[in-house]
Amino acid sequence: MLPYIAEFLGTMILIILGDGVVANVNLNKSGMKGGGTVQITIAWGLAVMLPACIFGTASGASFNPALTLALAIDGSFAWSMVPGYIVAQFAGAFVGGAVVYLLFKGQFDATEDQAAKLGVFCTAPSVPNLGLNIFSEAVGTFILVFAIKGMANVPELTDGLGKFIVFGIIVSIGMSLGGLTGYAINPARDLGPRLAHAVLPIKGKGSSNWGYGIVPLAGPVIGAVAAVLLFGAIPW
Repeated sequence: MLPYIAEFLGTMILIILGDGVVANVNLNKSGMKGGGTVQITIAWGLAVMLPACIFGTASGASFNPALTLALAIDGSFAWSMVPGYIVAQFAGAFVGGAVVYLLFKGQFDATEDQAAKLGVFCTAPSVPNLGLNIFSEAVGTFILVFAIKGMANVPELTDGLGKFIVFGIIVSIGMSLGGLTGYAINPARDLGPRLAHAVLPIKGKGSSNWGYGIVPLAGPVIGAVAAVLLFGAIPW
């Protein structure tokens, strides 16, 4: 039971911190409005790193259905635990999105821009192109998962330093590719809060854009699976 609780809480914290910084920077009447994309990107890296430090021993700190699935495919994670992990991750992401709304309700009420409100919860493309958007998410997730797997090839890498390197991986992907699709690189990170946006009574919120949902679902899964398959095929 502990691993599932850890995945739920870890993903919830990840979303509170990650979606929280977007709200902090983009919503009206926030004290940090206008902080910019650099603040957002660095904060998302920290949002992944902090729960990984807390729950790494308890669950392995996946917090990502695409990563969980890929690790099961390459044999480093038990298939029997995959459904429970994925449910915990999506549930944690939904609750995290709901907490961000409660924290920033006044700022949501003061913001008229529907895209800014939706952008707190989930991703969107700068140039809509379904194929390229999926490819962008696949490439970003491939780099994430391949790098995580590759860290195991560095025996002197300590566990604490490894968590900091994960921060660096997230920030690097965001700084280099984030302007394309918002680098979800994690289906739960996007679809859980997107569902929260859909059901919460957010003033003037507009559409939740479910038609785009295939991108943060398919892209990360394709990229993660490709990463573990290629990693396993290389004679290290």
